[in-house]
Amino acid sequence: LSGSFLPRCASGASFQAQLGCRFSTCLWQTPLDAFKNLTGSIKTGKTKDICLQISSTMSKFLPVLLNALLWFGLSFLTARAQHTNFVNPFIGTGGHGHTFPGATMPHGLVQLSPDTRIDGSWDGCSGYHYSDSVLYGFSHTHLSGTGVSDYGDILLLPITQFLGFTSHLHNATFSHQTETAAPGIYEVFLPASNITAALTASTHVGWHQYTYPAGAQRMVFLDLAHRDEATETALQFVHPKRLTGMRRSKAWATDQVVYFVLDFDTPLTGFDDSAFDTTQTALLDFGIGAQPIRIKVGLSFTSIEAAIANLEHGGPSWDFEAQKIAAQAAWEKELSKIQVFGGSQKERTAFYTALYHTHIHPNIASDVSGTYRGADKQVYQDTTRTHHTIFSLWDTFRALHPLYAITDTARTLAFIQTLLDSYQKSGRLPVWELAANETDCMIGYHSVSVIADAYAKGIRGFDTQLALEAMQASATWNHLGLPAYQAHGHLDVAHEHESVSKTLEYAYDDWCIATFAQALGNEKVAATYFERAQYWKNLFDAETRFIRPRSNGGWLEPFDPREVNNHYTEANGWQYNFFVPQDIEGLITAHGGPNKFATQLDRMFAEPMQTTGRTQVDITGLIGQYAHGNEPSHHMAYLYNYVGQPEKTRAKVLEIMQNFYTGLPDGYIGNEDAGQMSAWLVLSALGFYPVTPGWPHYAIGFPLFDSAAVHLENGRLFKVLRNVRNTGNHPYRLFLRHEEILNGATLCFDDKGAWIAGSFATDPDWRSTQKGPAITPVPRITAAKTVFETTQQVQLSAAKGHQIHYRLRTATDTTDWLLYKKPFAITQTTHIEAVAHHNNVPSKPVEAQFFKRPNNFSIQLKSTYNRQYTAGGSEGLLDGVRGDENWRKGFWQGYQGQDFVAVVDLKQSQEIQSVGVGFLQDSRSWILMPRSVQFRFSEDGKSWHTATAVSHQIDPKDTEVQLHELLYDFDAPIVARYIEVQAINFGTLPAWHQGAGFEAFIFLDEIWVK
Repeated sequence: LSGSFLPRCASGASFQAQLGCRFSTCLWQTPLDAFKNLTGSIKTGKTKDICLQISSTMSKFLPVLLNALLWFGLSFLTARAQHTNFVNPFIGTGGHGHTFPGATMPHGLVQLSPDTRIDGSWDGCSGYHYSDSVLYGFSHTHLSGTGVSDYGDILLLPITQFLGFTSHLHNATFSHQTETAAPGIYEVFLPASNITAALTASTHVGWHQYTYPAGAQRMVFLDLAHRDEATETALQFVHPKRLTGMRRSKAWATDQVVYFVLDFDTPLTGFDDSAFDTTQTALLDFGIGAQPIRIKVGLSFTSIEAAIANLEHGGPSWDFEAQKIAAQAAWEKELSKIQVFGGSQKERTAFYTALYHTHIHPNIASDVSGTYRGADKQVYQDTTRTHHTIFSLWDTFRALHPLYAITDTARTLAFIQTLLDSYQKSGRLPVWELAANETDCMIGYHSVSVIADAYAKGIRGFDTQLALEAMQASATWNHLGLPAYQAHGHLDVAHEHESVSKTLEYAYDDWCIATFAQALGNEKVAATYFERAQYWKNLFDAETRFIRPRSNGGWLEPFDPREVNNHYTEANGWQYNFFVPQDIEGLITAHGGPNKFATQLDRMFAEPMQTTGRTQVDITGLIGQYAHGNEPSHHMAYLYNYVGQPEKTRAKVLEIMQNFYTGLPDGYIGNEDAGQMSAWLVLSALGFYPVTPGWPHYAIGFPLFDSAAVHLENGRLFKVLRNVRNTGNHPYRLFLRHEEILNGATLCFDDKGAWIAGSFATDPDWRSTQKGPAITPVPRITAAKTVFETTQQVQLSAAKGHQIHYRLRTATDTTDWLLYKKPFAITQTTHIEAVAHHNNVPSKPVEAQFFKRPNNFSIQLKSTYNRQYTAGGSEGLLDGVRGDENWRKGFWQGYQGQDFVAVVDLKQSQEIQSVGVGFLQDSRSWILMPRSVQFRFSEDGKSWHTATAVSHQIDPKDTEVQLHELLYDFDAPIVARYIEVQAINFGTLPAWHQGAGFEAFIFLDEIWVK
């Protein structure tokens, strides 16, 4: 075991460090077992296992035999140790994974990758899709795994023949047979022009090398109009070896700006930007020559001067091969933090590709000088830290950021400092931040989870009082239903769309605030947010054992837990029924105890895989109604641990790992989601998962590999071993403490369970997560209809043993608070407020409004509305209750691909002065104003006369959500009993629309007659 052998062991660690992987934990193996393990690894080619197994053999064999085996093993290790060899960047570029295959550095500002999609279509989010065979060039910014499109800045395409300045006129066919990618490297052959394009990257610089055929004109087409709408561009010729410029654009990020500098190793012989003002394109001509053309592109979000400094720092030479080696070395350093041994080639490829994808976002957004663009769009400088962008927090708070809290605490601190800086510049913490823009995509305020989880796991170095201030500001912001959530302890469907999901995720985030405040000694704030953390109880229906939507004081009916609708975020009732990570004990109790809770989990996994309601492309990877392709389900397989059935957790976790992560381009079952889908696999493959980020413990599953080692920043190794014997009678565990990981423990598994080698510690008390007195859930207000004819019975109900007090408000009177004893009748439009009491603890108030019908009209619909958008049924168009701009609440009636036709019966002939219909337009959601509305009138329903059609001038490209009334006023009243209304649908969405080719919706609410 000479020291001269140490550098030849598996990459990333000294041989002595790796010897510890099994030495202290496998001494119970017999010499024969150890010998079989070691020689078996050699025979099967799993030579990277040798360093973990050799220490087990050391204590049992003569040094001569050991050294012979060592020599034999190390000869394989030298050739096969690179973790980057197991990364396939094409995984996720097919199906709906939305990843890109190009060159980037770990968390680098530049993502240099080929573009095969010129639009913002669903499967074009990353700019590349594996099903394509035409590429338009190589741009320098890309999103990995997101569900919305953006980026694609500064496109270059090498060409030998110039066709013109029109954007995307130049393109190239390619084949996957002549396309290769590895971490930090991409290369493709373009057969039509016989050009080979090779790409690599440093943190702020994209490196291009274009090899042209002999005798060809060496040209490059530069396109700043590529992808999203360019609102401002500039291009300057500095000298024959340098261009500079900027691009401002509008897409998902409504104001994204990037500055760039292009340097060439070969001087330009021609530069044509004559059409730049109209096309934002230019031609770069390097003449005929034998040498490849090398281009370096430095980027900055702050200025051209910063882009130049970034380039000079990150690309001081023209040695393309050296930069490729440097990029791969940077990736090898990241990937070698976690070493896995055993498993199949497919499993290792899936694992290390996932680990690779966890280190693409968030991206560095500051310059080498420390300048960065803040959330207020101003430029600042801070040389003490690195600023970042792209926080897909609804996805990544669950597993990606908890993974960083284990393997990358320094970056975690930088992320937190970025989040707090965003608060200081904008007044709230990021929700889904992109290039200094808050997109407000998805729900919750999950920055608080990232901060609370890091603090609970010992990460310090940030301003905790500022963090607590920022957390509370985000939790009391006046948007997305938060005022109603605070006032009523839940969201009703009338308060906000996606009301169930928002209530649940707000409650979890509130728990994070509570635990953080308590850790800081602020018991007052902690008490407030521990109370809010229980608001999930206001949506739990003990009868059905589902967390369901509330509507007008009661439950929304009918209820189908498989239905995907606007009351959940990209999910249904099953997929959110177990999202109470902060109070799993309370959720189990609400279900009726461990057995009933386990039965409900069993039901979910055994349900038919089909969902009902609207089609939601995010809901994929179904096992019953569990949907691994979308984040709300990600923790659910681990919940069996909490009811003492870990064998079911093991089985489900292994099933997910083996079936939903493959080595193919469609190897992700859904969007990769900026690292979250990958982080789930990385942690689960190690044998544990953070069910409750913010609680410094993990639920134990079952590892994918024979053994694994995590190289911690404190110099210790956390080890995982599978299929070993618990000869020391260590207590079996269901949960793992974060401190045990940091201390370098060894987590062992056999067919009975898991334990910590050398430790007799028992499980942490997971029941202690929710603290503070129990809240009293709100009561329910139930009636047959929201709109009634003459009289209506109203019933109030609450949990057993709870008292209810209520009061009534009409247009003329408001009652005092009354004790509810039995159902009562109302005869006019009435507002009802009710509160439940239990053990002297009042609930939050629940409210309902019941309307006395303003007329006796009826309506016959001759078109069929979408069942997701009913407005309460046909009578909802005549009830006097108007929908507002938030159409997702369900108070608008929607018709897709058809005209709206209906006949209103006034019950008797009357003089009519005017008639009108209310419409909504939300162009980005495919809801457009009708082309026109026609009214016909009749006294007998048989003989009709037509009024002039009503048109409008509303631009279908106007993306603002807006309400409009199309009215027809008579010069003199006419007499009629029947009114036919026909609204002409916009029709097929045109090429300029992101839904081009699909049919538009008409949304209307309320037909009125004067």
